[in-house]
Amino acid sequence: MLRVSIITIVRNNRATMEDCVKNVLSQSYKEIEYIVVDGGSNDGTIDIIQAYHERISQWISEPDQGIYDAMNKGIEMATGQVIGFLHSSDVYAHPRVIEEVARVFEKSNASSVYGDLQYVDKENLNKVIRNWKSSPYRHGKFRQGWMPPHPTFFVRKEIYEKYGYFNTDFRIAGDYELMLRFLERYRISAAYIPEVLVKMRWGGMSNGGIKNILIKSYEDYRAWGMNDLNGGVHTILFKNLSKIPQFLEKA
Repeated sequence: MLRVSIITIVRNNRATMEDCVKNVLSQSYKEIEYIVVDGGSNDGTIDIIQAYHERISQWISEPDQGIYDAMNKGIEMATGQVIGFLHSSDVYAHPRVIEEVARVFEKSNASSVYGDLQYVDKENLNKVIRNWKSSPYRHGKFRQGWMPPHPTFFVRKEIYEKYGYFNTDFRIAGDYELMLRFLERYRISAAYIPEVLVKMRWGGMSNGGIKNILIKSYEDYRAWGMNDLNGGVHTILFKNLSKIPQFLEKA
């Protein structure tokens, strides 16, 4: 049975941290290693972590150099064959998500597995704001503006060890660069689960206003060049425009 390491990074998010922790601990799959990387919270988040410490496999609380540095710490700590990230404002869509992810890994022998994602209201997780329905991957789809939802993106640890962790030079688009690197540059195999795996509360840096959208778009563009891939401004334009139908097709 595959061991799946789920990593939650958090800093000063007491409001939703307990929802996240309880959601992971309620998963039906038995071989889960749950890792929490706290960035030195001082708002009571640590109290929540300590309340569940007997069921959390590993946790640390210390200052970091940003979100991707914290995520890299989690990867270093992970002992599972498969790694996934669930941020402190997010929840899995149902208790069998990890069970299904592990089943697809074993059946397909793929290097990565991903699914669909819903952005939901901060207070009402059943109120869908944006429905991100993905699709099966084929090489070259990134040039059409496609990418998988990163919170649903599970990867074998050996892939991180072979092709590298998150690039901490990025402020917002480190997840995009990593998936572009893994899927387009190194062409790792991927299996798609056509169902909602994660519910993400609306907000966050990548959709937090025009300034962050511009920063993210610039970093997306940089990601292509640093990976020696041919993707120009039109690719980033397609990527941003592809989000519009997701607001119209709410499940």
